[in-house]
Amino acid sequence: MTKRRKNEGIFIKQFISDLKKEFHGYNPKKFTNDLMAGLTVAAVALPLALAFGVSSGADAASGLITAIIAGIVIGLLSGASYQISGPTGAMAAILVSLAAKYQLQGMLLAGFLSGVILLIMAVCKVGKLVSYIPAPVITGFTSGIAVIIALGQIDNFFGTASAGENAIAKLISYKDMGFSPNWYAVGFCLLSIMIIILYPKKWQGVIPSSLAAIIVTVILNFILNPDAALSGVAEVGAIPKKLITDQSLLLNLSDLDLSNLTQLIMPAVSIALLGMIESLLCGAAAGKMKGEKLNSTRELIAQGVGNMIIPLMGGVPATAAIARTSVVIKSGGQTRIASVIHSITLILSMFLLGGVMSRIPLSALAGVLIVTAVRMNNFGEIKHYFSKKLRHSQIQFLLTMAATVIFDLTIAIAVGIVAAVVIFFLKSCRLHVRISDPDAEEEKDIKIITPTGSLFFGTQNRLTRALENIGESRAVIFRMQGVPNIDDSAIEELKTIVETYKSQQTAVLFCGLHPEVQKTMQKAGFTEIVGEEQFFDNTEAALASLPKKQLAEPAAL
Repeated sequence: MTKRRKNEGIFIKQFISDLKKEFHGYNPKKFTNDLMAGLTVAAVALPLALAFGVSSGADAASGLITAIIAGIVIGLLSGASYQISGPTGAMAAILVSLAAKYQLQGMLLAGFLSGVILLIMAVCKVGKLVSYIPAPVITGFTSGIAVIIALGQIDNFFGTASAGENAIAKLISYKDMGFSPNWYAVGFCLLSIMIIILYPKKWQGVIPSSLAAIIVTVILNFILNPDAALSGVAEVGAIPKKLITDQSLLLNLSDLDLSNLTQLIMPAVSIALLGMIESLLCGAAAGKMKGEKLNSTRELIAQGVGNMIIPLMGGVPATAAIARTSVVIKSGGQTRIASVIHSITLILSMFLLGGVMSRIPLSALAGVLIVTAVRMNNFGEIKHYFSKKLRHSQIQFLLTMAATVIFDLTIAIAVGIVAAVVIFFLKSCRLHVRISDPDAEEEKDIKIITPTGSLFFGTQNRLTRALENIGESRAVIFRMQGVPNIDDSAIEELKTIVETYKSQQTAVLFCGLHPEVQKTMQKAGFTEIVGEEQFFDNTEAALASLPKKQLAEPAAL
């Protein structure tokens, strides 16, 4: 208990120290920078919050509430000054199937549990493990999420209806339910996409392209469909003018069902894993932009606390968002106050523009999400894997992407990591053994064995087989420069080889050992068995230690 309290004290002191450093010299000029950055990122976040709320299986208001609470709670507790959290496309891709299976209350409960899991991860310092996930796995996971987001917009794009717990099931359901597009919806979606794609870059700083697309389409919807009934185009619907919405839309912990709780553990783990991975990767990338390192443990605590509070307010799970975080940094944000200002701006939008936002066509939001999904893909990395014919990276990428679309995040990450481990193991099993003779004529009965690659249980037999047909020799020198590591199993195999040669009166010498290999051999007692005098720095020293063989005198005439 004393140790835990001591650690908590150290953590709080470090947090306070970091805050003092962050706000040192804070003045009206820096506040102005935070104000403008907060307003700018709010303009980017508004359409995305509405869109991700809908695509999560909840409603637009839930997405807006998520962005507001996350911006204040997670923003203030964050592990860095620049993180902007809220609903994201990756999270929406997981939540939509969860909402279809367990309804809104099930999704909110899973979000709350994910917050608890994130806090446990923070205590266990699990955040460090993210750096061990291979890049092709992360790229495949991101592309898989992008596919799910795009597939999830088909109904809103075409104004159709489908049924199923995931994107693939919904596609199959069109066979029975029919597919009759609403051309008004299609028009709004295509218009939204075209505006975002063709939008001049120099205008982005004034009005972001996604917000411009929403403004144009909602104005057009007012003109073509003034009473919200003529075209049959689905709209966002009523936006509440208060943060605490209808009680039926909030997580009610008093009515917990134990059977549901156990069923939601694995979905909650998936949400927590995604929250951890996306937040920490966002922090790492944005940290390089601002020159400030993210505190991963504190970020997980912030995400955990935020995701426990957000469902109680009727919001969906949140995570740090790289697009919004990049915007706040590029807009000159100085401190975490920018995140709070972004939330305050969204609150004012809810109160002042709720009536207008309620008329936004869902198909227009679908256009925003489709473009977002396309831009989520790291096409530079993908092109590198395939243009350079990096087969192992291709396999990891494709397997992870397919598993993400077909199954879920937890399985996808597991599949990707297992594939990476298997591929690494297979690559490690490539041990090349070269057998050569010294240059001097009198030393032709000495063999130099040069293994290249890791020596471990998967490769030790290759070395043994290579030595089977070298014939009788006066001495065998193992040149080990090409062996970066060795395990106990391979050392046992080397013991057998050494004993066999000694029984044949063949001297066995080793040279050029890596420090780690030499250390492992010493711990295993191998150095003592062979004799420390039989180990040399290089081949020349090993050859010089052997007695010279006397060549026979030519016969007398």
